Amino acid sequence: MTEPENAGLNAAGRHAATPTIGQLVAEASAHVSTIVRGEIDLAKHELKSSVKNAGTGAGLFIGAAALLLFSLTFLFIGVAEVLARYVMPRYAAFFATFGFFMIIAGLLVWIGIRKVKRVKAPTRTIETGKDTVAYLKANTNIR
Repeated sequence: MTEPENAGLNAAGRHAATPTIGQLVAEASAHVSTIVRGEIDLAKHELKSSVKNAGTGAGLFIGAAALLLFSLTFLFIGVAEVLARYVMPRYAAFFATFGFFMIIAGLLVWIGIRKVKRVKAPTRTIETGKDTVAYLKANTNIR
């Protein structure tokens, strides 16, 4: 006995294993969505460290500026007066206090510069983004 000609066809006249246009579009959309989510997750992961270093460096710069501002007014006078009273002449006490606070401010700036230099571009994210664009351009026929 032979099979009828329309065996294996569904009501629309297609083979059951052939996906419809809607199914193909939905699958492509899901794949693109997965790729985009992956790119975003990679960017977040790469930028997290850089942003942390940038924030730490900026905070240290702000701390150095605040220390310098207040040091040159109230702390400078108070410490210099104590030194002038118990240790050295007044002019030497003021210079020693000023030098001490300049060293602390310089140290904070140096540490801040080192932290900011650690900030890097998200190279892997950029590379995979370029690869994704190149792949999509090569494999689509959109004109």
